[in-house]
Amino acid sequence: MKRNKILSLLLSVSMLTALTACGSQGSDTPAASTTDSGSTASSVAESTASSDDGYVLDKVTLVVDGTFNASVDAYQDKFVEQWDTAVSEALGHPISLNIQQLDHSSYVDGVGRLFASGDYPDVILLNAGQYAEYAKTGLLWDMTDAYDNAKFQSHMVLPAVNENVRIDGRQYGLSTGLGGGCITYVKQAWLDAVGMKAEDITDWDSYYAMLKAFTEQDPDGNGKNDTYGVAAAGFIGSEAPYTNYLPQFWQNAYPSFTYDENGVWYDGFNTQETKDALLRLQQAYADGVIDPESLTMGTKDVREKWWSSDQSGSFGAFTYWSGYWNDNLVNNMDKNGVDSGLARLTPITEMDGYLNRESPVYCIIDDGDGDDSREQAIFDAVFETMFDGGTVQTLWVYGAEGYHWSTEAETIVTGEGTDKEKTYEYKDGEFHLRLNPSDPSALWKKNAIDPSSMICSLENGFESATDLTKECNEFFSEHSVDAPHSASCDGITNYGGTINDAKNVVIAEVVVKGGDVDAAMDNYVKTTQDMVDEILGQLNAD
Repeated sequence: MKRNKILSLLLSVSMLTALTACGSQGSDTPAASTTDSGSTASSVAESTASSDDGYVLDKVTLVVDGTFNASVDAYQDKFVEQWDTAVSEALGHPISLNIQQLDHSSYVDGVGRLFASGDYPDVILLNAGQYAEYAKTGLLWDMTDAYDNAKFQSHMVLPAVNENVRIDGRQYGLSTGLGGGCITYVKQAWLDAVGMKAEDITDWDSYYAMLKAFTEQDPDGNGKNDTYGVAAAGFIGSEAPYTNYLPQFWQNAYPSFTYDENGVWYDGFNTQETKDALLRLQQAYADGVIDPESLTMGTKDVREKWWSSDQSGSFGAFTYWSGYWNDNLVNNMDKNGVDSGLARLTPITEMDGYLNRESPVYCIIDDGDGDDSREQAIFDAVFETMFDGGTVQTLWVYGAEGYHWSTEAETIVTGEGTDKEKTYEYKDGEFHLRLNPSDPSALWKKNAIDPSSMICSLENGFESATDLTKECNEFFSEHSVDAPHSASCDGITNYGGTINDAKNVVIAEVVVKGGDVDAAMDNYVKTTQDMVDEILGQLNAD
């Protein structure tokens, strides 16, 4: 496929979630940041050099989102410095890393703008939906053979993760671990204040009764009814699995292209299940139990409302990421003087379970010259070392030695000078995490790879997961089901943005304006029918 055709497709893809990303006002990272070892950002064409011994890669440009926790303000420069040193030694020649970290809440749009500029990176992180679409354009390198023959296969512990990444048997990206997902946390102090127990929240009626109690019974004790039952970053998510921030409302509805038990694809938005979900959201909006700012908030905004020292305007039920985020929520609530007791809700009976999302993937951009030597060199420099079981894998998992973690004897104090001050003593040779450079009230947790779910084992024995993180991961594993696979075809690439626009019209009309759901859905069908039919024809062609 010619590059100008690819570019036109990418511009279409960049619109896919422009309006479904209702929470684009907040971010986890600066709007855009770049870190390298003293050079400017490079494109694919600039990132390589040749030698008599064969293809030599001297620079790699990597694009990531906010899940790369070693941000510019959190020692990203030290990560890059140590990566350059370790990988140069591993390869036997100098190489440097340039990181472009885009705004997290608008990452999909940011990727689209990046490609539209023609400044293709070498490696880019894509969510499952983006991956499914971009793989069809020819822009992503087919790394199947490189992956199958990689050295890291010798200590692979979760082979199924990347088996599930393959499209038609071919692999265009590498996932570093399990996809993970969200669970619903509830403030225990609020449950106590309204006389409820988490174990009694078993179905929609009891869940909604809890939300109403949090809204109407002054759970924060300030004498005013100025709290909400729930809040979220959008009424519908900006990426697969779309419903994970409000699962009790969406239940088993899946408002995107999905498939039945026979593998037949259909439009999951145009279903009775979606109508019912929209009516539940409509009721919650009208009753005031869902924060109306959910229409525009980003994940950062929602988090800060949840743990704010001023609980007026806050909310009691928060569906957010499992695992180490349980620790993060507790730590930030403690820091702000908010009672940090949390209950985890099991899925209500109307839900099959919380959704385990498809794993995000790191992809290599194919320069289209028909020669794989550059792409193989990138794979060797980035992915082979990413899972070397030692120095470089530790960088990806925990960050820079001496900054994010250490094995030297030391005393670390979190929350120094506050009533939450806590002292940690470590012996020489004992692996431990250091202060979070972005939040000195807490210890660092991880960098870009989750140590509790990575595909390859670390050979140095470093372990950081707290008992709370492990317990939360076990809870999610017990109560989750796999999200549907993302759909991929030319029709979605061409019409996805228009269809999402139409979906958002329905959501605004029904949820915010209180309009008739059948009339709104009829309008959606009139607007999208031809496009949807073409997409379903392509998806079901096999």
